[in-house]
Amino acid sequence: MSMRQKVLTGMALLLVLGVVVWSVVTVPEAPPAHTEPEGPQLMTYDNNIISTEKNGKLLWELAAEHTEVDVNTHNTTMTGITGHFYGEDGRRADIKAAQGLYDDKSKNIKLTDGVEVETSDGARLTSKEMEWLAKEEILAAMGDVRMTREDMLATGERVESSDAFSKVKIIGKAHIEKGQETARKIAEEQGKEPGKQK
Repeated sequence: MSMRQKVLTGMALLLVLGVVVWSVVTVPEAPPAHTEPEGPQLMTYDNNIISTEKNGKLLWELAAEHTEVDVNTHNTTMTGITGHFYGEDGRRADIKAAQGLYDDKSKNIKLTDGVEVETSDGARLTSKEMEWLAKEEILAAMGDVRMTREDMLATGERVESSDAFSKVKIIGKAHIEKGQETARKIAEEQGKEPGKQK
């Protein structure tokens, strides 16, 4: 092989080596794998109402100033809540709470931060929390529960009802007062005369 052929062969090898190095160095990086965004994906609503029916009858309805629905679980978080729970006999319990959560799987509701209830027959109830247990169709008030009706004052850790608080079951540190003196205290608290509806 002549000197000229050796030089040309060397140059050809260098050229091939350069192309190989260039192709390795300039290969584009693979795009990052598609990842799901972290945390829940939420839909938000203002002044929204959720409700549920059974056999064509409305069991409850809740209106919220602000609502967030998790797109994946369909669980609903609510703030500024007002609502109604309906008894089979037509009795209604009007409810207010600062916050609440509706669990789509169990269909249970949990209301928190100062729950206030007034029934269509004049009973009043306050508690720290309240739950609607969908399977049992029971409303349960928990935490410093205080209930008044005409001449009756009842307190306890938990109060349960299946008929919009017409009849109740008091659990834990239950205490009941009845009579004219109790009626007078309740009337004073509510700013009305004993025996008269507001």
